[in-house]
Amino acid sequence: MYEFIQKAHSGFAYLALLLLVVAVVNSIMGMSSKKEFTFKDRKIALFGLIGTHTQLLIGLILYFVSPNGLNMIKLSGMGGLTTESRLLALEHPLVNIIAIALITIGWVKHKKLITSESKFKTFSIYYGLGLLLILSRIPWKLWF
Repeated sequence: MYEFIQKAHSGFAYLALLLLVVAVVNSIMGMSSKKEFTFKDRKIALFGLIGTHTQLLIGLILYFVSPNGLNMIKLSGMGGLTTESRLLALEHPLVNIIAIALITIGWVKHKKLITSESKFKTFSIYYGLGLLLILSRIPWKLWF
């Protein structure tokens, strides 16, 4: 079961990142071209939100069943964590939860805004920061 969840988490990450990148690029293009915020723009941002939340749920399940997650912290005891194990057990989950919280805040804030420019700006900032945080904590050695 662990291997299936790990492969799902790794595989779905490509789709979640793609959806998030498309949402960020769309919001930056919409903001810079001063176009009207449409239903299509809302759906693109929503798919980015759904993709990241789905990835978070898979990741949380993996965190509790993986030997590289919570179990690694329990087993480390006084010996401390190595750089790689600290990334997998602490930094990756914590920073990605913060990133997804920022993306969620961006989604919630856009609902209260009226102008198209402010909606695109909100998505650009919050989704962009979330994307940067996610990219900063991906265990690249395990991906390629």
